Parts: sequence; C-alpha cells; structure tokens
Amino acid sequence: MIRATKRHALLVALITLLAACVFAATASSSPVETKRAQARQVLAEIQSIDANLEKVVEAYNAAQIKLNAIEAEKKVNEQRLEVARTNYHQAQSFLQQRLVALYTSEDQSALEILLGSASLDDLLNRVDTVNRVSDQDTRIAREARSFRSEIKKREGELKKAQSDQARVVADQAAQKASIESQLAARQQLLGSIKSEIARLQKEEAAQQAQLEAQARNRLGQPSSGGGGNPAGHYGGVVGVAMRYLGVPYVWGGASPSGFDCSGFTMYVYAQVGVSLPHNAAMQYGYGSPVSMGNLAPGDLVFFNGLGHVGIYIGGGQFIHAPHTGDVVKISSLSGWYSSTFVGARRL
Repeated sequence: MIRATKRHALLVALITLLAACVFAATASSSPVETKRAQARQVLAEIQSIDANLEKVVEAYNAAQIKLNAIEAEKKVNEQRLEVARTNYHQAQSFLQQRLVALYTSEDQSALEILLGSASLDDLLNRVDTVNRVSDQDTRIAREARSFRSEIKKREGELKKAQSDQARVVADQAAQKASIESQLAARQQLLGSIKSEIARLQKEEAAQQAQLEAQARNRLGQPSSGGGGNPAGHYGGVVGVAMRYLGVPYVWGGASPSGFDCSGFTMYVYAQVGVSLPHNAAMQYGYGSPVSMGNLAPGDLVFFNGLGHVGIYIGGGQFIHAPHTGDVVKISSLSGWYSSTFVGARRL
C-alpha cells in the first residue's frame, strides 16, 4: 500500500514537472508567435488599404484624363467663339452700312422692313424672308444670324465646360485627400511592425532576384540586361518593361522616376509606339480579350475590379507597379492576383 502510494506520488510529480516544462516552452515562444500573428494581421490590413488605394488612384487618373479633355475642348471653343464674334461684327458692320443706304434710298418697301422690325433678330428674319431686298442683303442677314447663333452655342458650351471642370477638380481634390489619408494610415501600420517588414523585405528581394533570373532566362537575356525579345505581336514590350524593375511606385506617376500601375503600362507601351490612356479601366477597352489559359507575353492583365493592371511576361508571371512603398517587380498569377483576376487584353 505504501509502495503504491509512493508510485502514485512520483507519477503526480512527473506529470506536474512535464506540465511545467510544456508551459515554460509555450510561454517562451508565445511572444514571438503573438508578434507574428499581429504582423500578419497588420499586413492583411495594409493589403486591403493597397487594394482600395489602387482604385482611388485610378479614379484620380481617370478624372485627370477627363479634365484634360475638358480643357482641350474649352480651348477649341474659345478659339471658335473668337472667330464667330469677329465674323459677326464684320457681318453686323456690313449690314449697318446697307441699312443706312436703304433708309436714305427712299425705297418704300425697304423702309417698311426697317420701321416694322421690333428688334435686331426680327429685322434679320424679315430681311431673310422678304423678297424686296437684294440677294446681298439677304446673304449678309443670314450670315449675321448664323454667327450670332454660333456665339450663343459656344458660350453655352463654355459655360457647361466650366461647370464640368469645377466638378472634376472637386472630385480630384476629394480623391487626393482620400489617398493621402489612406497613405498616412498605411505608414502608421507599417511603423508598428518594422522588424517583421525588414525580414519580409529581405525575403522579397531574394524572391525577386530568382523571378528576374527566370524571366531573363526565358527572354534569352543575360542578368545585366540586353539580349533578344520573345516572338509575338508586341511580345517585345516585355524586354522594355524589364528595364524598369526596381523603379519606385508613385501614385499618378508615368515616368522612370516613378510609376503607378497604369502609368507603367502606358509608358512601356508608348516605347513601342502604342498609345494607352493613364487609367486601368480605360486600358481594358483596348485590344481583344484573352483568357488566362491563353496568355502570351505582352498581354495586359487586369485585377481588383479593373483597379490594377500589369504586363504578362510568360511562365505564369507578370510585371507591374504594385502599390505605394513597393517598386516595379515581377509577381506570379497566383494567390490574391489569381482570385481578383478580371481578364486580359491583347493589343
């Protein structure tokens, strides 16, 4: 009985000791696991911000395109309004001279037209419809009425353009404020996981080096650049795009000093003579549709409700300007990009 009691006590002691060891191990790893879990949660929040930011940036780009079109239309209308006013003043001057001549000619029918008119518009209409004046008078009256009508039309169009311009500028201001607010929130989140970000950046750099080597191997290019381009319609654009690996993301950017997603595709395609608008959704209207299974190097690939665009480079990969804080890089058509894939276009 005593031996059984001793064995029981020893068993209890061993269980207690084992539990203490397990607890100690768990406690020692708990802060690390908790930190990593927090980092994963923060990164998920940042990814959500980035996805939304892309849409806002592309909306900003679309507003800029519309604003440019309005300003171009305004300029044309202002020029045509000036021409119409000049022509109207000339026609009006000629008409005044003819009216003075008619008034002093003692021509009874002409006097009836002059004295019976209630306004300039009425006079122009009467001269145009009554056959008791010369063809020259009728022609001048018609021209004056036509130029005056064009002036009213152009003034109306300019007024509408100014209203549209004010609305678009206000929309852009709101979008810019939204972008800046989200960027601030993103920066704050990043600051909370600096050490984890440093580790991820190191891993990302290694992965990018591997992806670039694979891509250049497919292109037949040495790692230092140069070499040939893949065959196919605009397939050579891939070689152009590869020159800008590492260029930082800048919202609204469309030059080697910084790109956003549609600014990157627009700039790269411009190098091979293809003009695209600075907006992902508008670029989706170009070329012909291509399924994911039939993608070829050079095809434009679209994601996130047309909020993001890149260039397919083959091997299930594409090159793009992802989001704020990142650079032009190569990504795989998997994970988030696969789940948010909208379609592709071949130019």
